[in-house]
Amino acid sequence: MDQEEIIDRTAEFVRNKLSGEGTGHDWWHVDRVRLLARRLGREEGANLFVVELAALLHDIADWKFHDGDLAAGPREAAAWLEECGAQAAVIGQVCDIVSSISFKGSQVPTPMATLEGQVVQDADRLDALGAIGIARAFAYGGYKQQEIHNPEIAPAVHDSFESYRTGGSTTINHFHEKLLLLVDRMNTRAARRLAAGRHSYMKSFLERFHREWEGDS
Repeated sequence: MDQEEIIDRTAEFVRNKLSGEGTGHDWWHVDRVRLLARRLGREEGANLFVVELAALLHDIADWKFHDGDLAAGPREAAAWLEECGAQAAVIGQVCDIVSSISFKGSQVPTPMATLEGQVVQDADRLDALGAIGIARAFAYGGYKQQEIHNPEIAPAVHDSFESYRTGGSTTINHFHEKLLLLVDRMNTRAARRLAAGRHSYMKSFLERFHREWEGDS
């Protein structure tokens, strides 16, 4: 099976598995990340085959929906790529990206060892910003049955993955605990350029939200 066929079959596999998912981690999130990752990868000179496969498979078994199991995603990605007959080196690269991509707390480093990993991580984080990032935050907050906002609950500073994984919060706090931090955690120049506008839009939304919360127009 050639590279193009592996990509096409992987896209079909992921689409079948994640279509209709309602938390913001659905097929269309994956497709947007794939498009962004290809764009960033071209600008940065990354291996686009590895980039596209990792982008497609990055949420195939997200720890958030597998009892915090960080190995679930790499395990399923590897099984699929082995079925497709991908080379062992490619499988290893993709699985390393899938295992390392997620945000794990404001005080928890999540470095990417390769340019391909940096590109896919940036693309995933860009989709958590801007108008789409806002929509996804509230979709996930509803799934978690979180309050939209509670001014009596302060945002938390998570210094471990366990604290981030198990801590309760509100959707507005999630902006302060994660989303507003992402602009400074982009790996590539291309992503930093795109993140700036999305970050600014999100800040404007929060300013408006808090004005309305206080009864302003």
